[in-house]
This record gives sequence, structure tokens and C-alpha cells, in this order.
Amino acid sequence: MSLSPTAALRHSGDLFALALDVLRTLPRRPFQAREFIQQAWFVAGVTILPTALVSIPFGAVIALQIGSLTRQLGAQSFAGAASVLAVLREASPIVTALLIAGAGGSAICADLGARKIREEIDAMEVLGIDPVHRLVVPRVLASMVVAVLLNGLVSVVGVAGGYFFNVILQNGTPGAYLASFTTLAQLPDLYAGELKALVFGAIAAIVASYKGLNAKGGPKGVGDAVNQSVVITFMLLFVTNFVMTAVYFQIVPQKG
Repeated sequence: MSLSPTAALRHSGDLFALALDVLRTLPRRPFQAREFIQQAWFVAGVTILPTALVSIPFGAVIALQIGSLTRQLGAQSFAGAASVLAVLREASPIVTALLIAGAGGSAICADLGARKIREEIDAMEVLGIDPVHRLVVPRVLASMVVAVLLNGLVSVVGVAGGYFFNVILQNGTPGAYLASFTTLAQLPDLYAGELKALVFGAIAAIVASYKGLNAKGGPKGVGDAVNQSVVITFMLLFVTNFVMTAVYFQIVPQKG
């Protein structure tokens, strides 16, 4: 990829145009249900186990840090509330986004890139088949659905891991940990986390599809496209997470 400002601006415009094309073709019929189910199953298959394994240390680190901090402040009763709040708001969407981008997005990019260098995409266009409608839309929807489900999985595993490490390793009180869940956390926090996961899944799939559809230079070009898609997705995810968190704090009143 060229590093000139003009090329960067052009790539950004093309990426945004692909996102608009996905929105435009989303209601078009017939819906590719078979492709959607296959992609959802594939993305879930490559992300469920890594996500569950990664969420355990995330929940453990949060529980250990917050448990140590609350003990120093003499507020051990708030350890459960703070841990749940951190997992629901930030840890779950971020872990989900990283795994969707790193595992699912790279697989989507490699698949579409391989089709591109084999000229399958060009053949579809010659036959009058829209690659965005046929290939991209089902993958974007599959990533969004799997991301929402994975976010719920990470939330459950992260909270359970936090409970285990706080109660077992830091000698916390199980009743106080569970009773404080709703002290700081509230239902909109869960909704915000699920919305973040939905948006992150869409971003990861759109970026991966864009880089895959524009892969050049044979197998090496596909590998470069996969690497670039993961890096670009990570950058966009962190920026988007900051914006969505700032908007959330302005809209939803916080407990305190």
C-alpha cells in the first residue's frame, strides 16, 4: 500500500464507499441465507474457543487489580460492582473485537483475497453478479451476529473468572461480591457493550472484505492484505470505542 497522503485518502474513501454499498445492498433480495449461515458457523468456530480462553485472564487481571485497589481504599464491598462494570463496559467488547478482527476478519480477508487473485470476483462481475451482495453482505452480517453472541460469552466468563480470583485468591466475601453487582453497573451498560460488539463486528468484516477484494500480487499480496486488514481494524476499533464510550457517558446518567 502506498504511503502518500493522496493514496491514503483514496483508500479511506474506497473503504467508506464499500460500507455504503453494504448498507445499500442489505435489503436487496434474495438474501443469501446459505452463505450467511456458513459464514456465521465458520467465524464462530474460529473465535469461540480463543475468546473464552482470552476472557479468563482478562477477568482475572481486572479482579486482581480492582480487589487490590478496593482493599487499599477500604471499600472491599465494591469489588464485585467495579469488576462487573469494567468487564461489561470495556473488557468484553474489546476482547470480542480483537478476536473477531484477528481470527474471523483475517479468515474473511484471506478467502476473498484468494477469490480475487483467482479472478473469481472478476468472473462474477462479468456474469452480472454483485460481489458485495453475494459475498460481502453475508459475511458482514455473520460477523455482527457472532460478535454480539461472543460479547455475551465474554461477559459471563469474565465475571465468573473475576469472582473466582477475587473470592479464592484474595479471600473476598462471596455474598458481598454478588450483592454489589448492581451497585454501580446497570442494564444500559450491557446494552452499550452489545452495541459496541455489533459495530466492531461490522467494522472488522468491512475492512477485511475491502482488503480482500483489492488484493493484488498473488499469494504474497493476499498475505499482505490480511496483515493490513488486521492493523487497520485494530486502529479503527480503538478510535470507535473511544467515541462510543464518550457518547455513552453523555447520554446515560451514571450511578454514584
